Amino acid sequence: MVLIRRFEERAAELRSLGYIPGFLHPYIGQEAVAVGACAALGPHDYITSTHRGHGHILARGGDPRYMYAELFARRDGYNRAKGGSLHIANIELGIIGANGIVGGGIPIAVGAGLALKQARQIAVHHPDDPRARRADGVAVTFFGDGASNQGAFHESLNLAALWRLPVIFICENNLYGEFTPQHKHQTIRDIATRASSYAVPGLIADGNDVLDVYRVVSKAAEEARKGHGPTLVECKTYRHRGHYEGDMGQYRPAEEVAFWLEADPIKNYRRLLLAGAICTEEELQALDEAVEQELEEAVAFAKASPHPAPEEALEDVFVESYGGRALL
Repeated sequence: MVLIRRFEERAAELRSLGYIPGFLHPYIGQEAVAVGACAALGPHDYITSTHRGHGHILARGGDPRYMYAELFARRDGYNRAKGGSLHIANIELGIIGANGIVGGGIPIAVGAGLALKQARQIAVHHPDDPRARRADGVAVTFFGDGASNQGAFHESLNLAALWRLPVIFICENNLYGEFTPQHKHQTIRDIATRASSYAVPGLIADGNDVLDVYRVVSKAAEEARKGHGPTLVECKTYRHRGHYEGDMGQYRPAEEVAFWLEADPIKNYRRLLLAGAICTEEELQALDEAVEQELEEAVAFAKASPHPAPEEALEDVFVESYGGRALL
């Protein structure tokens, strides 16, 4: 969680200095959701992310060097400067794409869930097939409260329920769809209740408590791996900054912001670790210093990475053949 927090704070600073082009949507305040959820996943699982996706990618094992390089639009980025902040993907880590379209990653995760269900069928008859390695996999899709109003959300949850796909729908309810508070775009208080329309479990986690998120997502993953189908998990949390870097967030009441800043997930977990004598103050300080060193090296790596040449614009974009077959 500290790595994600400091990565985002550094990214905001670097954008103000002109290193990062385009928009930046900080994940600051929501770190417990990404970390708790991804801690419940295994190597054969997939995730799809959102426009506010840096935290998910880091929690899944993303390398800050390649992430900063991608944000800088440099050749050594995860997607060779073609993804940018909103569209980082890495198949080796099971990250099948962050997505700038609100709710755009949800149906992609359902497609992954179908592939995983097919992998289980393949494992029965052809255990040596490489696809059989993902027979126990689940697909997780992260999205916000606003995205739960999209047709893609309802269609995806309906299909996943019908086909009993191993998909975990994680709604990060940070109380705002861009600039609009939840009560002005939904008549319900708990988004998890929408699961009942599709006869699947709807669970609620404290999105500022990393252990609670881990507990709830672990339960959903266990059910999915058993073949019991999807679960909708609502994590109630809050973003500390505006919708994007530069948005002053003046539409949010000051007392509301103060309340949620005090409920900071990192502060909460530090208190728990110290109170339980699990860590000492010195050990936590050493962790902070290690994160700073890692990010210093990551920023230096990104700054040293070359800009892509104009003629590289169409490289790594089209697949010309697959499995020896030409694609039209």
